[in-house]
Amino acid sequence: MIALNVAIFFYEFSLAPEELQRFIMTWGYVPHRVSQVFSTGPVLDLDVGAIVSLLTSIFLHGGWLHVLGNMLYLYIFGKTVEDALGSRRFLAFYLGVGVAANLAQVLISPMSSVPGVGASGAIAGILGAYLLLYPRAGVLVLVPIFIFIQVVTLPAAVVLVFWFVIQLFQGTMSLAAGQAGAGGVAFWVHVAGFILGMLLVIPVRRRADKGKR
Repeated sequence: MIALNVAIFFYEFSLAPEELQRFIMTWGYVPHRVSQVFSTGPVLDLDVGAIVSLLTSIFLHGGWLHVLGNMLYLYIFGKTVEDALGSRRFLAFYLGVGVAANLAQVLISPMSSVPGVGASGAIAGILGAYLLLYPRAGVLVLVPIFIFIQVVTLPAAVVLVFWFVIQLFQGTMSLAAGQAGAGGVAFWVHVAGFILGMLLVIPVRRRADKGKR
């Protein structure tokens, strides 16, 4: 998944500005375009491209920091969750959570014409799954202390719950300011992905708990 995301990003990077804009508008999901699908009449009138974009947008990114940040999280947490789920179920989990998280953003801002891109929803799902499966696992974090940076190990529960609260707070603030669909970070994609990721691995957690008895 990391290789595929990086390869597609390099393809984006190779496009001229006008071509890149068309590419993003075609394969990124546009909330207004997707929301129209649910209000359409006959099935023959469905905008198939809008539905497909909920999936394809997971593999697009808006810049170097965007793709590197997402892939770093995927590398750190993804392998452990994949080991717990198995490769096939992990792939279905990754894609399914990514699509569902994008749909959450559509519900929050159905009239937005700003295209959404990025694997953030799927990766938020991985973080939610990791929290439920390995809450006591140690996570290395960088803590700034005045002009120094200290590396400390904190429980995953502390790090990931803090991350989720930040996303929820900023998403709520964007709603209050009427900016949920104005571009930038799609916080509700993160919130929805995280919650769904936790819910989907509950059966796995229960089986693990039974195995310990």
